[in-house]
Amino acid sequence: MSRKVSGTPKASGAFRTIGEVSEATGLPQHVLRYWETRFPQLRPVTRAGNRRYYRPADVALVRRIDALLNAQGYTVRGVQQVLTQSAHSETGAGDGAPDIFAALRAIRDDLGRALTQDDDTA
Repeated sequence: MSRKVSGTPKASGAFRTIGEVSEATGLPQHVLRYWETRFPQLRPVTRAGNRRYYRPADVALVRRIDALLNAQGYTVRGVQQVLTQSAHSETGAGDGAPDIFAALRAIRDDLGRALTQDDDTA
């Protein structure tokens, strides 16, 4: 059930529905729902009726997971390990308390590299 709302585009910091994320990334909605069960880092905000709203950081994480799985050939388990290791190594937190800003920087850096690679191949 998809409906389009005409008007001005959303601000870059706006929350996105699962349909909007699906359209922006080219990933089916069921894949996004599956990833939520496999990657604890991917937790969109849920509202009434279990509607999902993805924050900009969630969308960036979806893009990172997609790049690792589909472009770099990682398995789901491999991506889980990469995400866990990057959260621990970049935070320097031996106590298991992740630093959200370090994780976001890692996602931003990965996306920057991916976009640069796309520009080089175009």
